[in-house]
Amino acid sequence: MLDYVVVGAGSAGCVLAARLSENPAADVLLLEAGGADAAREIHIPAAFSKLFRSDVDWNYDTSPEPELAGRSIYWPRGKMLGGSSSMNAMMAIPGSHHDYDVWPWSWSDVAPVYERVREDLAVEELRDPNPLTLAFVEAAQQLGIPPSPSLGPTDLEGVRITPVTQRRGRRNSSADAYLRPALKRPNLTVRTGAHVTRVVVESGRAVGVEVAGEILRARAVVLCAGAVNSPQLLLLSGIGPRAELERHGIPVVHELAGVGSNLQDHLAAGALFESRSPVTLYAAEKPMQLLRYFVRRTGMLTSNVAEAAAFVRSRPDIPAPDLELLFAPVLFEDGGLTPPRGHGFTIGAILLQPRSNGVVRLRSSNPFDAPSIEPHYLSHPEDIATLVHGVELARRLAAMPALEEFAGDELEPGDMAIEQSIRERAQTLYHPVGTCRFGDVVDAELRVLGLEGLRVADASVIPRVPRGHTHLPTLMIAERAASFLRGGARDRSDLVDAAV
Repeated sequence: MLDYVVVGAGSAGCVLAARLSENPAADVLLLEAGGADAAREIHIPAAFSKLFRSDVDWNYDTSPEPELAGRSIYWPRGKMLGGSSSMNAMMAIPGSHHDYDVWPWSWSDVAPVYERVREDLAVEELRDPNPLTLAFVEAAQQLGIPPSPSLGPTDLEGVRITPVTQRRGRRNSSADAYLRPALKRPNLTVRTGAHVTRVVVESGRAVGVEVAGEILRARAVVLCAGAVNSPQLLLLSGIGPRAELERHGIPVVHELAGVGSNLQDHLAAGALFESRSPVTLYAAEKPMQLLRYFVRRTGMLTSNVAEAAAFVRSRPDIPAPDLELLFAPVLFEDGGLTPPRGHGFTIGAILLQPRSNGVVRLRSSNPFDAPSIEPHYLSHPEDIATLVHGVELARRLAAMPALEEFAGDELEPGDMAIEQSIRERAQTLYHPVGTCRFGDVVDAELRVLGLEGLRVADASVIPRVPRGHTHLPTLMIAERAASFLRGGARDRSDLVDAAV
């Protein structure tokens, strides 16, 4: 029997497999539904949107959203080693220390873990910021937004060029930073193309998982499949709300009402402008830029696209930023699915603390069917007002002297009213959380409530979407999970914890 089965080789799963396998007495199996992270576009920072709607993408779409003009919103999710860390925008901005006011862990609990994560990831400065990005940072300060030293949890408010999860101009995913160094260990096995269809539970304990009709038994099962797939897998296993399970003819193994609820995400609206200067990422694939990247790892292809950010408060009476103004020196349209129409730039307005929340449910009992994703964006009336304020700020930024010299015609919202533009054009910022949240589905040590031998360790446990980006918090959660599974021991030579 295996000691640990980790389901999902994404941001969290790679960390957990690496940490657990540091103990040579532990047999660890890491299962990934997708394949290897071999595509060249994975490793070239500016190319991440070329991975959308590809065979390394789960290729999800939400249900039609009533408050977004009935649109289904495309949700890219990585289906490969590294998961979404192999196709994200590489932004190392974990949020505010105030986020932990609603966690069972305090800021003092997680701060040392973040330091370790930053060290292991080798978070770097962007190698070759675009001239427009430098102008955005200056424009923000002209608007009264102060510079931030790091955009870290204790100094989030302000503007800065984005710190990135890159290594010398190349993406540094969770697979790169954690999994690859661990692959030489004989006690770690990684299986790709292994789509887990259910968790096997016997007498109130998870005893393994099923893959292609085969039961793989283990002393402990850890789900690291993310905010969409972890609740889906629990539901397929008969763990969740009774009515939902019975609706699909799935026997109730363990009734747990919170599975799939409390879905939250960051919604992004934009102000897009033509650029008077031909210096934008529209030229990123020109021969000179290709040469600069492949010879020296410099130039536009090292861009993470979202090159700078300003975090601000919409009102002075709130403790931390509730809006992010995200700058891309390119026209980022249609969630990145539409190539830019020419030279331009985007100032995105991100709703950091939405009051709206949704659900992930099953479409059927077939484990290969995509789940039903219902974010319920803007279902709370305060959310649209805050986001309108964010787009107004984006327009004001573009009118500051530092950016005004570059800004041509406004393409979005343009002549359309801001609220209408948001409802017809807003997209996800790819940060779903909350569907297995603390207190509802897992306890403070990530154990599924009421079951033994089963934990969830990914963004689905986050109780409220952070005031930042979710990659680093997910890595932190995985680090904490490894510590819990090993009894909190700091000595990695300790034997496997018997009380899983």
